[in-house]
Amino acid sequence: MKKLLETVKSLLEDTLVELGFLGNTIKLVFPNNSTNGDFCTNIALTQAKKMSEKPILIANEIKKKLEEKGLPKEISKVEVAGVGFINFYFSADFFTEQIKIINDDQYSGFGKSSMYLGKRILVEHSSPNLFKPFHIGHVMNNVIGESITRLARYSGAEVTEISYPSDVSLGIGKAIYIIMLDGVSKLDSLQTEEEKLAYLGECYVRGTKVFEEDKGLEIKIRDISKKIYNRIPSVEFNTYEKGKEISLSYFMGMTKRLGSSFDAYIFESEAGEEGGKIVREHIGDVFVKSEGAIVYLGEKDGLHTRVFINKTDDPTYEAKDIGLLSLKFKRYNPDFSIFVTDSQQARYFEVVASAAGKIEPTWKEKTIHRTHGRMSFKGNKMSSRLGGAPIASVVLDAIAEEVSSRVDNLDKKLIEEIALASLKFDILRVATGKNINFDPDTSLSFEGDSGPYLQYTAVRAMSVLSKAKNLNLPSVDFSKRSELLINDIAKILIHFPRIVELSISEWAPHYLVSYLIELSHAFNSWYGNTRIIDQTNPMLVYNLQLTNAVNIVMKNGLWILGIEVPEKM
Repeated sequence: MKKLLETVKSLLEDTLVELGFLGNTIKLVFPNNSTNGDFCTNIALTQAKKMSEKPILIANEIKKKLEEKGLPKEISKVEVAGVGFINFYFSADFFTEQIKIINDDQYSGFGKSSMYLGKRILVEHSSPNLFKPFHIGHVMNNVIGESITRLARYSGAEVTEISYPSDVSLGIGKAIYIIMLDGVSKLDSLQTEEEKLAYLGECYVRGTKVFEEDKGLEIKIRDISKKIYNRIPSVEFNTYEKGKEISLSYFMGMTKRLGSSFDAYIFESEAGEEGGKIVREHIGDVFVKSEGAIVYLGEKDGLHTRVFINKTDDPTYEAKDIGLLSLKFKRYNPDFSIFVTDSQQARYFEVVASAAGKIEPTWKEKTIHRTHGRMSFKGNKMSSRLGGAPIASVVLDAIAEEVSSRVDNLDKKLIEEIALASLKFDILRVATGKNINFDPDTSLSFEGDSGPYLQYTAVRAMSVLSKAKNLNLPSVDFSKRSELLINDIAKILIHFPRIVELSISEWAPHYLVSYLIELSHAFNSWYGNTRIIDQTNPMLVYNLQLTNAVNIVMKNGLWILGIEVPEKM
């Protein structure tokens, strides 16, 4: 379809020149209601403003010229509508040919783009704080980051997926102090990974509290932190290594449960060392000394001042993020580097990007920042159980429990697939930076707009195909096509590659979610009103091809969203 649209656009450009209409930018758009054409242009309205002429007269003049020149065979007609819109309609042949293409084995990856073919894209997401639980914010980050990674793979790029764990901080030093106070044997005595991680999180909280209450502990805790940061052999460092291993193991287990894995890690300790060095090298041209610290005066760029090296000569998060940028581009040399954070960090990263751009312009030019909002939970039972910032495993277990309570006789694997689909759908359906409210009544529905509903659509299509597997199907004469073949499903299916490219261009999965909902509605409505497997129906083969096309597009779309398609539901 992309080539056809380019042909029509070129034809329009030539037509405008022949009519003496110069300097126009032609935009082809897709109406929500296909009765207004499969695509249209408002070029007549734009030209009318320049000429103080009625748009409908100019539109009819363009239409007449187009018909004289001859339209591509894939276009059945052109109409002028409203005040002067020019509407184009695809032919029945075009739709049946597109369905045939989707069904072709070599198009099992239907919808894949070449937008970034030959490019290298780096995606960083799901960066955990070691010694702290992996909470719902990390889940949101993971779901969005994983979907962006899959969009990048669909773009034709060579993709590397990394995480940036926070492995050094004063907070970790505080946690180690508490572990040693309790005795390391307490940590060793715990049986499960969840128990150990919960204990590490408890130590983190207790350490923060005693640090605030007893200022005399500051020197001791900072000394522990220094031993960890400098990797000095000691009981403290050995304890830290044990806790780090537990945290990373839990993190890898949780992200695997969510359906993602990482090619590599860049740790905060590495980034801190790199960033501190870079900041010190750029005192005078990018950073300045101020009251014993090294700062970036962001006001000059309409931002705000931030500290990059503090008074104790330690790199702050800002310097570490400069180091992270440096290591990303040194190690992977990406054409684009995408990272995902909470939307509340947007202004912070504006300052970091501003400073980074003055050190190395490509760091800023080639870095793309995507954000997410916060998640809340509707329903007394769920909201009271989960609290303010629940840990990931508790959230997933709670949703799985809801699934189990609503639908009988589901095996554990299917319960997990439905639970994850409902959560991922709610996260990915909203635009960048927006908050989300998970409501079990709608999020777990098999009939409304939800992850399970999309899964059910895909499974329903597979079920139809399975029932037709052993039928003796007649051959089809594609020269005898009917306008009846142009139904809502066909009209939606052909737009999948375009929606994928739109999602890639903005790194925004929500466009794809909306598309899959629309396709699901159309297919389920058709399914409810059509005897698809009817051997007396001359449309049988086409119906099955249409069903298989839905199956392929739903599976490909759900894969991009990170949603599994169950074998049956």
